[in-house]
Amino acid sequence: MQTREGLLRTAEEYVLDLAEDGVVYAEVRYAPELMLDGGLTLPEVVGTVQEGLAAGMAKAAAAGTPVRVGTLLCGMRMFDRTRATADLAVAFRDAGVVGFDIAGAEDGFPPADHLDAFEHLRRENVPFTIHAGEAHGLPSIHQALQVCGAQRIGHGVRITDDIVDGKLGRLAGWVRDRRVALEMCPTSNLQTGAATSIAEHPITALKDLGFRVTLNTDNRLVSGTTMTREMSLLVEEAGWTVEDLRTVTVNALKSAFIPFDERRALIEDVVLPAYAAAL
Repeated sequence: MQTREGLLRTAEEYVLDLAEDGVVYAEVRYAPELMLDGGLTLPEVVGTVQEGLAAGMAKAAAAGTPVRVGTLLCGMRMFDRTRATADLAVAFRDAGVVGFDIAGAEDGFPPADHLDAFEHLRRENVPFTIHAGEAHGLPSIHQALQVCGAQRIGHGVRITDDIVDGKLGRLAGWVRDRRVALEMCPTSNLQTGAATSIAEHPITALKDLGFRVTLNTDNRLVSGTTMTREMSLLVEEAGWTVEDLRTVTVNALKSAFIPFDERRALIEDVVLPAYAAAL
């Protein structure tokens, strides 16, 4: 049961875990509609999570490990509350919510089923990402981008279906040339069967082809991972260098859903100096 006290504690501890791992900016996503069994309303769930995140950020800053955490509200694509969740993203966009997503079973639940929510978000200038190209292939990615208007793609590993011997098809070319960020999660992809190994995960080939790939954990608890672990696995099993890690870190901030000047400040004042010290 998701009580107010439980949500506050979980959100606060989540931020402190990120700070301990060396994360300086994160976008955490969750589905408010899955947290109603404790009697809270949808707005109360979001308000409580934001309160807990704020408490965690304050404690992390006081400890000398500042981290900023924005929120992506998720609609569950197999249910019928995506428009209500989109309304929440609009309502809380000045209170820590930075964007929207749809999650859940991809195969059989195409993103266009929730077009009303995406059109509403576009009218309100709220950015969104869409899980696509993991359990389903190129049609899912195409629909997420060209029908729904996603600014980023969650996972997107199946974009490789449109690349033959290094030659990009029209969709792959669009994704690369328009700098659409791919939110790639190697460990999670192994667990779901979307990739066969860290060494052969598409993130490396896509990075080398110039795609804007980003490195992510997906669900830290379910996957039993952290950003440090994901980075270490790529170094140990896929031959990544510190420069490669710097590239995907900068990629992530370039495509974050916070304002441009804040992204630039994090890149120039925090991330690049830290990597320079490591080289």
